[in-house]
Amino acid sequence: MNSYERFAEVYDALMEDVPYEKYVDWVASYAPSSEYPILLDVGCGTGTLSILFRQAGYKVSGIDLSESMLAIAELRAQEAGLSIPFYQMSMDELEGFSDVDAVVIPIDSINYLGEEHQVKETFNRIYSSLRKGGQLFFDVHSLHKMNHIFLQSPFMYDDGEIVYLWTTEKGDVEHSIIHDIIFFVLDESTGLYERFDEQHFQRTFPIETYEAWLKEAGFSQVVVTADWENQLPNKESERIFIRAVK
Repeated sequence: MNSYERFAEVYDALMEDVPYEKYVDWVASYAPSSEYPILLDVGCGTGTLSILFRQAGYKVSGIDLSESMLAIAELRAQEAGLSIPFYQMSMDELEGFSDVDAVVIPIDSINYLGEEHQVKETFNRIYSSLRKGGQLFFDVHSLHKMNHIFLQSPFMYDDGEIVYLWTTEKGDVEHSIIHDIIFFVLDESTGLYERFDEQHFQRTFPIETYEAWLKEAGFSQVVVTADWENQLPNKESERIFIRAVK
């Protein structure tokens, strides 16, 4: 199934190694909440990053395409005693936001857009939603990761409660990957594992292409770093971080 309906249940366990705090630090270092208070979390998933931004002083809204992801995000925010509005929306159909100070598209969410026009439209709509001087922060898989590292599958995971077998193959278009993942999730009431399958498609583009599309959308300044550090990308970088200023 492709809808993330079951994937939402295991998403957090699979993201345990993601340094979310570093994402907050990256954004806050260039767009502190005292000067850029209104933040939009695009592709917010189960709300982990939205909550961290809210706790860091931002006034946060989140959007995601998955209703199941958003249900978990809303529950998590309520349990944390935080008021965060979440909306079901595709990033390339973003609407209803204006004068936003900062927008984040975290953890390679934009790589789930399979068509060039979708990425361009996302940049256009975010540009329209930002106030003058507002900033966009996002990250993408590098060409090296997409074309080489991902193809080193199969990958396996087993923490006793969740087991998966993850295989990959090249997509039909350049710099794309099809992820096929078989999950086995423990049902504690029966002691048995339930299987479900997911297929996901991701596509990335050269850094120069992202830079060109951002400038076409109107962004005046684009800064690129890599791998959670303030360093320039190299041929073996895996995750590319891009900051653009309106």
